[in-house]
Amino acid sequence: MLPLPPPPPHTPPFQSPPQRHPTPAPVSLNQIIISKPPVSRAAPTPAKPNSDTEKLIKHTILRQTQTRRTNPLIWCSAIFCLIFCLLLIFFGIATLIIFLVVKPRIPLFDIPNAKLNTIYFDSPEYFNGDFIFLANFSNQNRKIDVRFEYLDLELYFSDRLISTQALQPFTQRPGETRLESIHLISSLVYLPQNHALELRTQVQSNRVNYNMRGSFKVRATLGMIHFSYWLHSRCQLQMTGPPTGVLVARSCRTKR
Repeated sequence: MLPLPPPPPHTPPFQSPPQRHPTPAPVSLNQIIISKPPVSRAAPTPAKPNSDTEKLIKHTILRQTQTRRTNPLIWCSAIFCLIFCLLLIFFGIATLIIFLVVKPRIPLFDIPNAKLNTIYFDSPEYFNGDFIFLANFSNQNRKIDVRFEYLDLELYFSDRLISTQALQPFTQRPGETRLESIHLISSLVYLPQNHALELRTQVQSNRVNYNMRGSFKVRATLGMIHFSYWLHSRCQLQMTGPPTGVLVARSCRTKR
């Protein structure tokens, strides 16, 4: 065997020369920049409601979601209104049919004849008079009975009331006519001086003008249907002078 070669001599490890760092330059205080921490812009966290608020909110939501029962009084009112509307419609249709089929007419009042017996003055402003006229009441309806429940007649000279008379109630059949003689007496009736002078002038000229006003409450009957209304009549009369004063002209109209 050949002998091993001797080991190589020990060599120290390589060391790099030390590096020199440059000395930093002095920094001025004015050049120092201090960075600010970033500001968080997140929405603020809402405050947590307390227990009383939570209970109130839950109670409100629960009441809104619960099914409410209708008050029985409301149901009764609704039914009553429905029945009333139906009755109103029914009577409206019935009234329309009556007016279209029956064609109701109001009774008429007329004065076909009159007589002026007396006019004389006891003093310059008080006079007496005697006047008779024939009243004609006629029912123009063909299917309706009428009853005059209240009758009041008033005689005027100009706008002054000189006599009045009330009549007894009566009933008229369809198409019936009633004639009634009415006697009006004026006793010591006061007339202002201008009216008294005008009446004397008319008596001397043989033309005396009177006004007759009538108010009547009439009840009409058609089977089971009854309805009442008021009538107002106005008549203008022209008479010759007393004691044999007769009716020369007249104009009468009746309306509700």
